[in-house]
Amino acid sequence: MKSSQTLSEADRRVVALWAADCAERALDLFEIEAPQDGRPRDAITRARAFARGELSTADEIRRRFVAGRAASEVSSPAAVAAARSAAQASGVAHMGAHALGAAAYAAKAAGLRSPERPDAVDDEILWQLRHLSTEARSALASLPLLGEDSAGPLGPGLLSSGTLGVIIRRIQADLSTRTR
Repeated sequence: MKSSQTLSEADRRVVALWAADCAERALDLFEIEAPQDGRPRDAITRARAFARGELSTADEIRRRFVAGRAASEVSSPAAVAAARSAAQASGVAHMGAHALGAAAYAAKAAGLRSPERPDAVDDEILWQLRHLSTEARSALASLPLLGEDSAGPLGPGLLSSGTLGVIIRRIQADLSTRTR
């Protein structure tokens, strides 16, 4: 049975662009620490190419874990979050719900970048919400709420707990109020 977190291929292509934009905002945090490691940048480039219809879902499903492995090569929490954001963006080809993971990790990275600014995460979430196209907003609003469907990244696990869970719940709350 197909998960409600998958989204149609057309919707995945729409949200992949937004996820790539979110991840790219944190990318420098990874590249400062690991300038020779191009895996996260490549994942963002591939997410954009997937959004344009230049890459197939099958190929991207096979490559979606590459950027995530880059997270183990860096030590700062901000760089780790940036690599995971890129990995989540590349995972959108497989399952649309990963777009929310890309946004959450990017917002977390923003907070880690600027611990002296308590509003850094909020500012990043606002940027993300302002940069959602109407089509991406509609696609993301069709996803189940965090924790309501266990068959995918929005089920119990890493994205549903701690800072990431708080961020995704905030994004989903905004989506639900603006699509009614």
